[in-house]
Amino acid sequence: MKKIFLLLISFALSANIFAADLEFAGLTRNAISVVPEASTGLEKIYVINELSGVEASYRGNSDSSVEWFRFRQSGGGFADPVESKIENGVSTLAKLEGNCGYIVKDGNRQIAFWVVDYSTYYFDIKSIAFDANQDCGMANLNLVAECKPIQYYTINGVPKQLDRKIKVSYDTQEWNQDLLAFESKTVVKELENIGSTLAIQAPLSNTIITISGDRFLSEWGLKDSFSSDTYQTKSIEVHSFAEQSERDNPNEIKPEGETLGGSAPAEITFTAYCSDAVEFKEWQFSKTADFSDIIFKVNTDEIVYTFDEEGTTFVKFVCDNADGTCLTEGDVYNVNIGESMLDCPNAFSPNATEGINDEWKVSYKSIVSFRCWIFDRYGNEITHFEDPAIGWDGKYKGKFVNPGVYFYVIEALGADGKEYKMKGDINILKSNK
Repeated sequence: MKKIFLLLISFALSANIFAADLEFAGLTRNAISVVPEASTGLEKIYVINELSGVEASYRGNSDSSVEWFRFRQSGGGFADPVESKIENGVSTLAKLEGNCGYIVKDGNRQIAFWVVDYSTYYFDIKSIAFDANQDCGMANLNLVAECKPIQYYTINGVPKQLDRKIKVSYDTQEWNQDLLAFESKTVVKELENIGSTLAIQAPLSNTIITISGDRFLSEWGLKDSFSSDTYQTKSIEVHSFAEQSERDNPNEIKPEGETLGGSAPAEITFTAYCSDAVEFKEWQFSKTADFSDIIFKVNTDEIVYTFDEEGTTFVKFVCDNADGTCLTEGDVYNVNIGESMLDCPNAFSPNATEGINDEWKVSYKSIVSFRCWIFDRYGNEITHFEDPAIGWDGKYKGKFVNPGVYFYVIEALGADGKEYKMKGDINILKSNK
């Protein structure tokens, strides 16, 4: 025990300052070396495809004899000496065992490494089946596979596992915000190891799931893979949007900020983009935030709707898959239509100063029906119009009328149900013919 203790002390002092000239003979395929964390005390881990007839040799760097020690899960403190032969300065271990560690002592310097017999950890996928109880978020796979964790031990006897880098690949859909569309995407996940079950994010499209690997078979050119039957997706995803048509009417009073609604009539386009598995789709309109009272619904991806009643309307898109198990909702949109208002000026000066009080226009909000007539003092109709955004430029038959008093009659209806019957004077202060 004293000898081994001194060995470990020496190792701690000399590790990582010494490059071992270690070689293998009798390999059927190249030994794959993995550099572990420095804290393991191991310079390398060697994964060997088949150990039968494999020898390990070390070319010493000193005049002293080279000693070999073998350790297992108990660590280097319990290493046992291993018989070797030396010829022309090369020390050879004739029978290399796998799944154990070795310490090579060369004078006051030494190196530790681990050897993995891959034949005892062979990777093989025999079948992939889908769990009957699939949910909307995860796809659960049942595997029949040979894939034991590749275990090794540090110089201090701490168990570790090698990352086998097993690849799982499948197709899905991914939302592209710039294009406003779902795009096909191949997902490749890398796993350290696999067991009898595997859960992945549920694909958004029907796909074949392929498991391939591991990293060691791939490097040897022996990559093994197995593909499932077609996975029938039930998972769904939706992205919804609302865009209001803007009116550039200076005389219409509009709310400040980026809110939906405002002054009626408000025309809003609602659009939804759905992934492949969506079978049922519906835009719902309600006067209650919990949608307990749906006043209107339509089965479509897009709808253009005009809001012409005062109050708040809640709008959302709902969709589901074929068997009705994955109900998904888009954003809820609050459309607020304000109360109506209508006000009429009593004077203007056409053709006096361009752009300044040179047109007679009402000031309004949430007016959904409008008719206006303008008369001269003798009751003759000068003009009429049915859009509150339109005004009178002070002309009759293409010419400016004379200054004086004219009269308007308005019949209008607000989004709040308020009826307007208005009459009044229009004073033309100045007109240059």
